[in-house]
Amino acid sequence: MTQTSARPLKKHHGLSAKTLRGLERASGRLASASVAAMEQRLPWFKRLPADQRASVLMITQTGAAGFVDWLRDSQEALKLTSEAFRSAPQELSRWISLRQAVGLVRMAIEVFEDELPAFAADDTERAALIEGILRYGREIAFATANSYAAAAEARGAWDARLEALVVDGIVRGDAEESVLSRASALGWDPAAKATVVTGSPSSDDPPTVVFEVRRLAARLGRPVLLSVQGSRLIVVAGGEEDGIGKLSVAFGDGPVVAGPTVANLGDAHRSAAEALSGLRAVVGWPGAPRPVRSADLLPERALSGDAEAERLLIEEIAQPLENAGDTVLRTVEAYLESGGVLETCAKTLFVHPNTVRYRLRRATELTGRNATDPRDALVMRVALMIGRLARARGIW
Repeated sequence: MTQTSARPLKKHHGLSAKTLRGLERASGRLASASVAAMEQRLPWFKRLPADQRASVLMITQTGAAGFVDWLRDSQEALKLTSEAFRSAPQELSRWISLRQAVGLVRMAIEVFEDELPAFAADDTERAALIEGILRYGREIAFATANSYAAAAEARGAWDARLEALVVDGIVRGDAEESVLSRASALGWDPAAKATVVTGSPSSDDPPTVVFEVRRLAARLGRPVLLSVQGSRLIVVAGGEEDGIGKLSVAFGDGPVVAGPTVANLGDAHRSAAEALSGLRAVVGWPGAPRPVRSADLLPERALSGDAEAERLLIEEIAQPLENAGDTVLRTVEAYLESGGVLETCAKTLFVHPNTVRYRLRRATELTGRNATDPRDALVMRVALMIGRLARARGIW
């Protein structure tokens, strides 16, 4: 008589093939039960549109089917779970935060814990199923966190490129519409005032520079757009003019120049042009403060060939003095030529020193510059010189 021996059924994770087949057939039902629990117990989930809840159901069904595959071959756990949830970051991260996504995973695991014991043939399988879903849930949570991190890095890289395009557009004076639309995508308020500040970066590593500037801006409560362009750092700071100087600590050694504060981002190209002109010319003023306003560098900018600085010197100083009449203009010129000695100026003009003082105060009211201040005296001298040259060339 021939004796035959029954071949034992191979088990995975201590589970029989029959149990695994039962789980496979019930994966859809388990996923639906998980989504139903989410709707009942998570108020924010109920407020999601129907198509987004349907996406969560599809992802949960994929995860439930992946659980059975994972039970069959736990050596491939990380690969299988990552593959099972590869669509999650592309969909979920657009309208569900990482905290909420982890909450969904936790809810699904709780439902599975309640339902799985019914599929076990004995106590050993029941323990194996509970242990398996806990381990699988951990893998899913890690895979979800990694996916969100990768999505965040991708968005960060895209935002950095978009931000660099915005700053470059401001520097080059691109069309207002393109700059505003891109800046709006980065969360910039189109109505916010803007000031361009430029200088040397604090590090040779651009990501480090960006991090430090953003950290400082967050502490100051200022929105910023920034770009490292070779040896210069350009920062577009939002908000009022006050407090711009505090941003200078984010720059490296050397001068820091701030352009004028303009009404909105659409006019920021004017602030950028003046700031960069000032950065090129600031070497002519070794004692310049840090930061220094581009408007305080008009003489150096004009001498370096900046036509805009020449225009401002004429319009803000030379022209008002000439329009005020011959006595004020001659008094300022005589005072400057006398080296700032009041009595010498008075003798030259054959007037009392108090008359000189009165006329100088009038000049200050007209131009905002005080001829008795050494720096303002230089600005006025250069402005008058440029005005005479412009008149000689017939352009004023």
